[in-house]
Amino acid sequence: MQLSVIILNYNVRYFLQQCILSVQSALQGIESEIIVVDNNSPDDSCAMVKEFFPEVTLIENNENTGFPKGNNIGVAAAKGKYICILNPDTVVSNDTFIKALDFAGKQKDLGIVGVKFIDGTGNFLPESKRGTPTPWVAFTKVSGIYRFFPGWAVFNKYYAQHLKESSVGKVEILTGAFMIMERELYLNVGGFDEGCFMYSDDVDLSYTVLQKGRSNYYFSGTTIIHYKGESTVKDGTYMKRTIFLSI
Repeated sequence: MQLSVIILNYNVRYFLQQCILSVQSALQGIESEIIVVDNNSPDDSCAMVKEFFPEVTLIENNENTGFPKGNNIGVAAAKGKYICILNPDTVVSNDTFIKALDFAGKQKDLGIVGVKFIDGTGNFLPESKRGTPTPWVAFTKVSGIYRFFPGWAVFNKYYAQHLKESSVGKVEILTGAFMIMERELYLNVGGFDEGCFMYSDDVDLSYTVLQKGRSNYYFSGTTIIHYKGESTVKDGTYMKRTIFLSI
């Protein structure tokens, strides 16, 4: 099997449904599987998956295990050569997996591949590519000083601005909302650190992969929508409207 897509879900039924639909469309012609790991959602996420997507592997946790452990559970059940860690509040393009896998297969030092993110209104999300958040790099981000010196590399490492959003190249940190890598590498580095602080797990995994002598890549050849902070919205009408306006 070429690819396993792992979607960790918690209480975002409508986003999850749209995400799975987009993933199924993008997996046409690829030997693949979709694994949904549900972290004990109080909504009807699991019932929805069972009703509308019986072919999807559903793992129902009896507690909210968190992001790292939930994804590690999904990868442990995966059979693909490659895995894709994917947030439920995303919509992938029809060409996302074909192009990303083709790019991944050409890299001799492959670590993690990330792609171009846009928000629900079509704006580029700069966190698609990032640098290691050293104290200085974190200061330039938190203080906003990077905005005043757009051409100065020393001030613009947080969002890896040595690469334009339309470029392709090596970066240090990629976002956990979408990561493609070889399953064997994921297991060899121990996956996501289950003792990691909240929101730093993708930084930790990206950095650990770099320490193994691999390279992480930002690939702008395909685009996904990431709704980010909107994942608390539960209204189906709103969800359908925003999907329609964004594509």
